[in-house]
Amino acid sequence: MATETELKFRIPPARLAALRRAVATAGAELQPLAAAYFDTPGEHLAQARMALRLRREGAAWVQTLKAEGAGTLQRLEHNVQLPEPLPGSVRPALDIARHDGTAAGTALRRLLADAGQPPLQERYATTVQRIRRLLRSGGAVIELALDIGEVRAGARSLPLCEIEFELLSGPPQALLALAGRWAARHGLLLDVRSKSELGHTLAAGLPGSPPAMARPLRLARSASLDAARTAMLANALRQVLANAGQMAAGPSDAGHLHQLRVGLRRLRSVLGAGWPAADGGVAAAAQEALATLFQQLGAARDADAMGSWLWPALQAAGAPALRLPLVAATAADPAAPLRSPATQQLWLGLIGLGLPAGAVALRAQAAPAKPQAAGAVLAGPLQKLWRQVRRDARRFQSLDDAARHRLRRRIKRLRYLTELSAGLWPAKAVARLLKRLKPAQERLGEFNDTVVALAHCRALADSDPQAWFAVGWLSARHAALLPVCAAALQHLAGARRPWPGR
Repeated sequence: MATETELKFRIPPARLAALRRAVATAGAELQPLAAAYFDTPGEHLAQARMALRLRREGAAWVQTLKAEGAGTLQRLEHNVQLPEPLPGSVRPALDIARHDGTAAGTALRRLLADAGQPPLQERYATTVQRIRRLLRSGGAVIELALDIGEVRAGARSLPLCEIEFELLSGPPQALLALAGRWAARHGLLLDVRSKSELGHTLAAGLPGSPPAMARPLRLARSASLDAARTAMLANALRQVLANAGQMAAGPSDAGHLHQLRVGLRRLRSVLGAGWPAADGGVAAAAQEALATLFQQLGAARDADAMGSWLWPALQAAGAPALRLPLVAATAADPAAPLRSPATQQLWLGLIGLGLPAGAVALRAQAAPAKPQAAGAVLAGPLQKLWRQVRRDARRFQSLDDAARHRLRRRIKRLRYLTELSAGLWPAKAVARLLKRLKPAQERLGEFNDTVVALAHCRALADSDPQAWFAVGWLSARHAALLPVCAAALQHLAGARRPWPGR
């Protein structure tokens, strides 16, 4: 069993020729690849983020099983070199027993058993011309693999044009540094979606990967500070990169934008959770860059939100026709900031920040002799945040809208940190708090959407008198939501915290 450590990037068409020249040096190798990927009729492997394939590599055949690893860079991988097939056969037979005795093989056996032993069948295939080149950089040996070809599923096909940077030996920091230089030089776009995920969406008839939701994280109660921080960062970053990759590559919809913003909120919550300052300011710089990106995406999100509820509600209430909101924001490409070189470097920096035990910046100061317990460190910042939330929740109706918005942000932060650190605290206490946090966040979300829409329609009324109908309707909604929010917040303020503290 091996752990594959790699980064993959999409290549803008205009940059492909120059990139090909950079990879196809005298020492590079051309390798034709043809692979068939297998799954159950119910797509159980895809849902578990596993991939099982038979691939012809030149004249040789290799069976490979991949499963998700601990972080953004890593995937579990088990390869089995197969004897040459019998004359006249198209390919060797698939045999999952080849992976027995490995962690991924055990997970596959368990998955199929839980599903009732469904058959495995070919779902999609890839044909690729790969140009391979080895580089030495920063004490590491790194393989560059430029893949050009296609994914096929029945009569449907999708072009492939990507480059992978795989760490063969040496520190992962060297991989990140080299990939960062190539990304800046050639305009590369980080994309965590694997060939198997692209094939799955193609076989399912989807235009692209669906919006990636937040995934549960269960930390061990005894988790160390370093282990908890690494796991929480990796969990939040997965959601961010999955949605950002689909948006940058296209097509995407409002769901991707919404889940990207949720992921960015979760990521910012983790970075600002009050960890000991041992990263040389890297986390603070990342926080600032994430805040800028979040703000750039905000106008598009507000336009989507108003389009989904405000205009239908106004039409149902008999409002006169109005110009569409935020025309400039909706006309612009909301994914444009995600394709910028600065954002690509931000993603690589965050991956480096989340490397486990010995990460790029986390070892800027000497590690303590005894690992700190995550719960002991996180309880203090969570308790401080909880006190702020309870204080403002109890006086919600006397706050102005800016303070109410700040309360909403704090509730989101408290919810996300509670979810991500849930394994550190008693499960029933965590569930009770989350049961009160979620409706409070939802009510304040409706209230904030109303505040944003009201400000827009008031500005619109300066040039369009018909907007005064919307101003009146939204003002009434604003007043009606105040007691609804106050009730949900009073219920939240009466909750008990799951972490220790005064």
